[in-house]
Amino acid sequence: MIPIETQRLTIRPLTLTDLEPLCRILSDPQVMKHSIRGVCDEPATHRFILWCQTSYAEQGFGPSALIDKASGELVGFCGVGMERIAERDEINLGYRLAQCYWNRGLATEAARAVIDDAFRHFPVESIVAIIEPDHQASLRVAQKAGLHLDAKTDFHQRTVHLYRLTRQRWLQQNTASIRPTTPATD
Repeated sequence: MIPIETQRLTIRPLTLTDLEPLCRILSDPQVMKHSIRGVCDEPATHRFILWCQTSYAEQGFGPSALIDKASGELVGFCGVGMERIAERDEINLGYRLAQCYWNRGLATEAARAVIDDAFRHFPVESIVAIIEPDHQASLRVAQKAGLHLDAKTDFHQRTVHLYRLTRQRWLQQNTASIRPTTPATD
């Protein structure tokens, strides 16, 4: 995986050197309030990093470290990974940020960059986000990143909303964003 650069973030593969700062984030009950896995201790965070590394090796993508360019700190993770949802394999977008970085637009910035990278470099037909209906912050991130409500389903015995962005819609959004604002004249 090649690191992705955004205005404020470097998005790079997670390594075991990220264990301590990532564990601080994933052990925060507020950060993990809507996670099916719940709060992660150090062994659980270690397993998560190893799972991410396996995903990089097998699929070429996976949840990645978010590094704040200003401070050099790991502030969370964002990425896509394979997930079985309603008897179907899906490419799932996931993200978590340390509380002190909430409400700054970083999750949306990371999600957009990860989505663009996935559609540009992999034969992905759609990307989904699994979101609990009362998780308003995550709903806003998904919507700002271009995903739309696709279905309501059960996931690990929880009712969730499945947001989706198809390759076709992504192409339309990206084509629209680069069109000239005035008609060309010859």
